[in-house]
Amino acid sequence: MEPVLCYESRNLSCPRTIYPLPVRITLYLVLGATVVLTVCGNLLVTVSVAYFKQLHSPTNCLVASLAVSDLLLGLLVMFPSMIQSVESCWYFGNLFCNFYLSSDVTLCTASILNLSFISLDRHYAVCQPLLYGKRITVNVVLSMIGVSWSVSVLIGFGMVFLKLNIWGVEEFYYNHVACEGGCVLLQRPETWSLDSDLVLVCPTPTSTHSSLVGS
Repeated sequence: MEPVLCYESRNLSCPRTIYPLPVRITLYLVLGATVVLTVCGNLLVTVSVAYFKQLHSPTNCLVASLAVSDLLLGLLVMFPSMIQSVESCWYFGNLFCNFYLSSDVTLCTASILNLSFISLDRHYAVCQPLLYGKRITVNVVLSMIGVSWSVSVLIGFGMVFLKLNIWGVEEFYYNHVACEGGCVLLQRPETWSLDSDLVLVCPTPTSTHSSLVGS
């Protein structure tokens, strides 16, 4: 039996795994519900902080920035990833593949940096409450948000569109990884080390997102 390909008429097509229909329906329902919950939950946080004046605080600005990054992650990354996972092929073209991979790196990095700045904000609020109002101002928080997003966009889109992630391993990538119907982010050890260092250096307490919205 010949292997099934994503594009039967193309020699360089990726192999495709065809799941039984009940499995595909179940996967779409479960993954789709996850995407909807992610988008709706973060949309609710964003709208709440923007609409209610009593929530207009420096801390909640950071929470809103985190919610926006997770909201976009659900729309731009989780939804296409759901289709790719179930169909085991990428049918949206190379340009959108690069945008999808760039968005993935950008939004995950933005979430990490936003969580890190929220941790810094809470550190000053708990450990130095008398100086908190002077050090964590609206302008400082806006600068934090600007740094989070600008650094994330620079890393995500710069790495993918400039092909820095495959710099030095282009031959291996095009001969053993790249194929028609695939959309995979290959990272060199140096880029993995950079991502790992970013996660390890920046503390991210998991309870911050939910606890600060009503503060």
